[in-house]
Amino acid sequence: MRLPLSPSSPAFWRSPLRGTRLTSVLGVVLLVGITVLFVTGLASYAAYNPDLSPVNDQTPGKGVLGFYLFSWPTDPHWLYRLDQGVHVTLGITLIPILLAKLWSVVPRLFTLPPARSLTHALERISLLLLVGGALFEFVTGVLNVQLDYVFPGSFYPLHFYGAWVFFAAFLAHTVLKTPAAVRALRRRGEQDGELASPLPDPPTVSRRGALQFAGGGSLLLFATTVGQDFDGLRRTALFAPHGGADPGTGPNGFQINKTAAYAGIRTADTHEDAWRLVVTGRAGTVRLGRADLLRLPLHSAALPIACVEGWSTSDQWWRGVRLRDLAELAGYGGDPPDVFVESLQRHGAFRKAALRANQVADPRSLLALYVNGEELSPDHGHPARVIVPAAPGVLNTKWVARLTFGDLR
Repeated sequence: MRLPLSPSSPAFWRSPLRGTRLTSVLGVVLLVGITVLFVTGLASYAAYNPDLSPVNDQTPGKGVLGFYLFSWPTDPHWLYRLDQGVHVTLGITLIPILLAKLWSVVPRLFTLPPARSLTHALERISLLLLVGGALFEFVTGVLNVQLDYVFPGSFYPLHFYGAWVFFAAFLAHTVLKTPAAVRALRRRGEQDGELASPLPDPPTVSRRGALQFAGGGSLLLFATTVGQDFDGLRRTALFAPHGGADPGTGPNGFQINKTAAYAGIRTADTHEDAWRLVVTGRAGTVRLGRADLLRLPLHSAALPIACVEGWSTSDQWWRGVRLRDLAELAGYGGDPPDVFVESLQRHGAFRKAALRANQVADPRSLLALYVNGEELSPDHGHPARVIVPAAPGVLNTKWVARLTFGDLR
């Protein structure tokens, strides 16, 4: 028998595993997982306070897509650690399920004619946007986790806009295919439907075995990723940049993202004879050396560091001057405003950042001078860094040079 050579022919696809039921099972898993990814991704975007200051906003053309933005809270103090840990770990865990789902529906991408009706046309468009959006979001997400920025432009707008396109297509596809998926899941006998091959090859594995294979791949990725969120399991994060036991240089004993050398921090700039913290606000400008800061009331707080790449540390013990006390020095007694933080860092998207008034007012928000009983090491932000509960790591600015208090909205 002569087999068809065109992918547009159903007989071209010979796998006996494809069928509506297999695709529906994978689809249900992705329905739950991708919804969680979308919600945690939006929450992560809100945590950056993108409507607070143009400096924080990496997506200036977002328009109505920023409708949900709100003042990011400081409680619980592990909120961002949980949100981004779930987002990144779940995203990586779902990759085998996504690939299995794409494999199961690949014959539909070649179906001719392209559109048999308006409903079919909408389905095909949503499918193309869904496949393209899924590949784009997962690829850029994995590259970001690996600190491998080979894509053009900034990760933040690319991933943000891509997420809206992908989820809109995902939602449309879900609405269109839910009735067929429900019917397929209710049938427990032999699969049928247009995804099944009319000329299947002899099976070498069962459909249950295929699902177990995809699920096993997901469990393997989960086991080799989730450890980057836990100090005791960090060695298991084999494919994460912050896996392993190396905490970075200095005595502080926990991971870092960027070194002082990478940020262009010179020892001459941070020496106590040269470095001054410039605090500006309603009362004018105050310049404080490290000795001046040490004469102010010092406070302690146990807070984690959590980054957009998904890695985090357990609570570290920070000690320094409260941001709200520095706001009072700048002329804002009792009701601190937003603050604009500038770093000695010479390059990088977040050498400047803005924090909301509720973050400044929290008594655990510090300009930290010490961590875990030691002075900050150069890689951890010496001579001073910001630490704020529940804030993304990049908003906990290191090597602070200037604090400007005032309304930034």
